[in-house]
Amino acid sequence: MKEDEKKSRENGFKRFFASVGAEFKNIGNIFVKGDWKTKVSFFVMGFGSFLRGAWLRGIALLATEVAYICYMVFFGAQYISKLGTLGTVETQKARGGKVIYGDNSFFILLFGIVTIVLTLVFLVVWVINVHEQKNEEEVIKSGKRLPYAGDDIATLLDKHFDKTLLALPVLGVFVFTVVPIIFMICVAFTDYDKNHQAPMKLFHWIGFENFGELVNFGASGSASFGGTFLKVLLWTLVWAFFATFLNYFLGLAVAILINKKGIKFKKMWRTILVLTIAVPQFVSLLYVYKMFTNDGLVNSYLVAWGLIEKGNEIPFWTDPTLSKIMVIIVNLWIGIPYLMLVATGILMNIPEDYYEAARIDGANSWQMFRNITLPYMLFVTGPYLLTSFTGNINNFNVIYLLTQGKPLGNDLSNNAGHTDLLVTWLYKMTVNDTNYRMAAVIGIMVFAVVAIVSLVVYNMLPSVKDEEGFQ
Repeated sequence: MKEDEKKSRENGFKRFFASVGAEFKNIGNIFVKGDWKTKVSFFVMGFGSFLRGAWLRGIALLATEVAYICYMVFFGAQYISKLGTLGTVETQKARGGKVIYGDNSFFILLFGIVTIVLTLVFLVVWVINVHEQKNEEEVIKSGKRLPYAGDDIATLLDKHFDKTLLALPVLGVFVFTVVPIIFMICVAFTDYDKNHQAPMKLFHWIGFENFGELVNFGASGSASFGGTFLKVLLWTLVWAFFATFLNYFLGLAVAILINKKGIKFKKMWRTILVLTIAVPQFVSLLYVYKMFTNDGLVNSYLVAWGLIEKGNEIPFWTDPTLSKIMVIIVNLWIGIPYLMLVATGILMNIPEDYYEAARIDGANSWQMFRNITLPYMLFVTGPYLLTSFTGNINNFNVIYLLTQGKPLGNDLSNNAGHTDLLVTWLYKMTVNDTNYRMAAVIGIMVFAVVAIVSLVVYNMLPSVKDEEGFQ
C-alpha cells in the first residue's frame, strides 16, 4: 500500500511538471503559428480582440495590463526590490526631535508579498489572453463571428453567472486568507520581535533559526522553548481528545436517557439544557472562574461548612493538574447540551426495524447500543467529530476566558502557562510579548498538527471507508 502511494505521488509530480512543460510549448506554438494580431497581443494584451471587434474583451485585458504596469511603476517595484533585505535604511531621530523615516520592514514584507501574488495573478490573466487570441483567430478562420459586447455581458449574467458571483468571494479569500497566511509563514523566517519593531527598527531574514528553537531543549532542569513547545503540544492534544469525546459520549448518553420511553417532561429537560447554549460563553465562563477562585463561592462554602480550613483552600486554578481537570469539566457544561440536540435528531432517524430485529434475536440494551446505535451515530457524525476535534485544538475561548493559560510555571518559558493551548500561547506571544517571529513558528506548527490529524482521522471515518453503510 505504501509503495503504491509513493508511486502515485511520483506520478502526480511527473504529470504536474509535464502539464507545465506542455503549456509552455503550447504558448510557443501559438506565437509561432498565430497571425500578427495574436503576436502583438503577447505584448499588448487584448490588441487582437480590439481589431477583431471583441472590444469589451480587449478593454478588460488591456485595462488589466495597464493597471498592473501602473501598480509596479508607482508602488510595487519599490517594495519588491527591497524584499531580499527587508530594508537597509533605519529610521533615525534628528536634532530637535524630528524623525527621519527610513525603510519599513513590515510594509516591505507585506506589500512585497502582495506584489508577488498580483504578479502571479497577472501571469494567469496573460495566459488566458494568449489562449483567447488563439480561439478568436480560429473562430474568424472558420467563418463565424465573434460574440458582441452584449453577448459577453449576457454570458456573464447567464451561462457564467457562477463565475460572476464567485469573483468577489474568491478575491476576499486571497486578500484576507491567502496573503495573511503567506505573510505569517514569511515572518517565521525573520527576527521580527520586540527588539525589531517597525517602523523605528528593521527586521531581517534569518533563515531557519527560529525553527531551531523548537529543538532547543537547553540544560537539564531549565525552561527551554523546545521543552515548553512539547509540553504545550501534548496538553493541546490531550485537551482536544477529552473535550471532543467526553462531550460526544456524555451528550449521546443524555440524549438516549431523555428519549427513553417512560421519561416524563422531555420538553422541559431539553429546554433546560438548551438554555445553557443561549447564555454567552463570555458570561458563563467568567462566572465559573470566579466561583472556583481561592476566595470564590465554592471555597467559601467549604470553609463555612468546616470541610476545609481557612488558608487551605482548594487550588482549583493554581495547581497545574487540578486546573487542567477543571477546564475539561467546565467544558462539559458547554458541549453536552449541543451534542444532546445533535444526537436527538439522529436517534429519531434510526429505523425502528433494526431494534425490533435485535429484540427478536434476543439482544439486550447494551448489545443494541453497541451494534446499532453507536455505529449509526459514528457513521453520521464522523465528519462532525473530526471538525470538533480540530476545532478544540484551536479552542481559544474556553481556555483564555477561564484561566488565561495559567498557572505559570518555572519549567515553562516564553510566558506559557500549564493550561495554555498552542493557540492561546500564540496569542500571548503576539499580543503580550510582541514576539511575532516565534508566534509565526507556532502558527505553522498548529497548521501542521491540525492538517496531519485531519488527514489521518478523515481516512479512518466509517462514513469515508464505507459510504454505503446504513443505506
